[in-house]
Amino acid sequence: MEIDGNHTGARMDIDDSNVKRKGRGFKATDSDRPDILEKNATFDRVDDAAVPDVTAGKAARSVEGWIVLVTGVHEEATEEDVQDKFADYGEIRNLHLNLDRRTGYVKGYALVEYETRKAAEAAINGASGTQLLEQTIHADFAFVRPPGGEKAAPALARKRSTSPSRPSNLRDRID
Repeated sequence: MEIDGNHTGARMDIDDSNVKRKGRGFKATDSDRPDILEKNATFDRVDDAAVPDVTAGKAARSVEGWIVLVTGVHEEATEEDVQDKFADYGEIRNLHLNLDRRTGYVKGYALVEYETRKAAEAAINGASGTQLLEQTIHADFAFVRPPGGEKAAPALARKRSTSPSRPSNLRDRID
């Protein structure tokens, strides 16, 4: 560290090689970061055909029904506009068109619930890529099963922990 000519403050020499700097903006050398690979390193590739499409045919039913997520909804769309667009594919059980609290406009998506999967699939196939208020909308299932076709892991019930000072007869009554 040097002191400037006026002795009013200290100035640190930033070219000091003893100071180790980390983070963005500082060059990492091979000795500093051996985990950084060379620019011409080779990587293994996975063939795209070998990776299964996990969402194809893997729609999951919600507790209430089959929910279709509609994106690209115009900010000035109303529930009636969405209702008219999707009523052609089946009976709509429920419709949510969420609004931005600050602006009062539609957030850009809607949730449309159908009773049957057949109606939901018809809505997805029929409405996806079409126009609603001069804006292209896209539709897909809101819920899909986890990859690998597995069902979601059930919440494992765990026993409550009790403090060591409690008598064992009280522990039996709690559990």
